[in-house]
Amino acid sequence: MAKRNLGEISRLVPCSVNLLSVTTKEKRDAMTASAMFVSENPPLLVIGVAKHIVSHDLIERAGEFVLNVASTNQVKLALQLGFTHGGEVDKFKKFNIPIGKAKKVRSSLIKGSFANLECKVITSLSAANYVVYLAEVIDYNVDQKLTPIAWYNNKYFALNEEVH
Repeated sequence: MAKRNLGEISRLVPCSVNLLSVTTKEKRDAMTASAMFVSENPPLLVIGVAKHIVSHDLIERAGEFVLNVASTNQVKLALQLGFTHGGEVDKFKKFNIPIGKAKKVRSSLIKGSFANLECKVITSLSAANYVVYLAEVIDYNVDQKLTPIAWYNNKYFALNEEVH
């Protein structure tokens, strides 16, 4: 009997594809992130961020971030951000990421996203090599002309059609 890899369990839970952006006075970064809403009123969500990556350090300093819900036009960007790590690379320049000004947080939003959720960190919890952040969405915008994407079984989908 073949040994099962428990790490593959994450592929069994479909999730939205999010591009997290965070900015401080000194630096900015972007990464792919999973998110889950835990409350509608107030609007609270949780995300997990690996402790060893730049976005973790920036969220710790800024206490905020923008969760950009990726659109079908951003599959390539989601892949690029998912496979690019390191503090020496400005991912915004490297991948020519179009940014916009958020209304209530300092972090930049990523243009072309289905939605941009401006978030303030409420608290965090250390879990293995990750930090789980509980954040409140304090402002948002949605582009209803775009279609969000989901990730399932290591593939991207839009309206039940595979896009990658």
